[in-house]
Amino acid sequence: MKTSDFDFNLPHELIAQHPLENRSASRLLVLNRKDESIEHKHFSDILDYLNKGDVLVLNDTRVLPARLFGIKEGTNAHIECLILRHENDTVLSMVRNARAVKIGTIINFGDDRLKFECIEILDQGLRRFKIVSEGVFLERLAELGTVPLPPYIKEKLDDPERYQTVYAKHSGSAAAPTAGLHFTTELLDKIREKGIELCYITLHVGLGTFKPVDVDDVTDHIMHEEVYEVSKQSADLLNKAKLDKRRIVAVGTTSVRTLESQMQKHGKFIEEASATSIFITPGYTFKAIDTLITNFHLPKSTLVMLVSAFANREYIIKAYECAIEEKYRFFSFGDSMIIQ
Repeated sequence: MKTSDFDFNLPHELIAQHPLENRSASRLLVLNRKDESIEHKHFSDILDYLNKGDVLVLNDTRVLPARLFGIKEGTNAHIECLILRHENDTVLSMVRNARAVKIGTIINFGDDRLKFECIEILDQGLRRFKIVSEGVFLERLAELGTVPLPPYIKEKLDDPERYQTVYAKHSGSAAAPTAGLHFTTELLDKIREKGIELCYITLHVGLGTFKPVDVDDVTDHIMHEEVYEVSKQSADLLNKAKLDKRRIVAVGTTSVRTLESQMQKHGKFIEEASATSIFITPGYTFKAIDTLITNFHLPKSTLVMLVSAFANREYIIKAYECAIEEKYRFFSFGDSMIIQ
């Protein structure tokens, strides 16, 4: 399977640079795997495609203000860090100008309010740091950091909350689970009123998820690991839905990776805090989900491959070409699709 099989030509002007004023006013491409039909709707119509008894799975991760600008002690070199993971007193970070950061390098952020010491050098500009300053890390990060937007968004975001879902709760992501950005609290209320159960899981999104695959053979690609958590309440709800043969509708590829990881490992859903590097490509047999709500993804990305596995590659490429022809908005602040 070649990476080039998942490429498509996207006009630059279709990359959404800002969110719509009304979250649920985005467009919705409706795909039906049985007859490979394509319909054009709006996201507010999503109620028409959800049935009483469905379980809608939402990733309640919250994006960290993870971009930090600091000074290297000793040389005063400017260092930019993007926090990918926080564990106890260490952080994993992608570093711009990483060659300047060696073992023992101290980086100072905000006049000594936050300090990192490099303790491990990893590939692709990654560094592991020990937090060597006092104070609560997440409080310092809230003071000093900014929300990292994807590099294809060039315009400034006036309200950082628009890069959070309305149900974002647990801080830890380097990027938003963007399929969830279309939901409003009012729309979620209507979904509940229809008899659809909401199920919250957490997967903290790492940037590796969105990175285009840079090898010719898809099987040579190595996924970055991401941490997730499933509560007992959510696991019980999902297992009951499976037992009752009710649909599990995943909102976003992050929810898919969490649920499929659990089914792959355990054959059921369990209360668990763990990590996954699952890489879903065509030929994969889905064990957890029945329907997928997702945004439009980057060419040659692992996310396009996952979506192509859920439907089929030819159908998905055709749908993407249709969306381009109809001038849908792409990527994080763009439009969405539901695949049944």
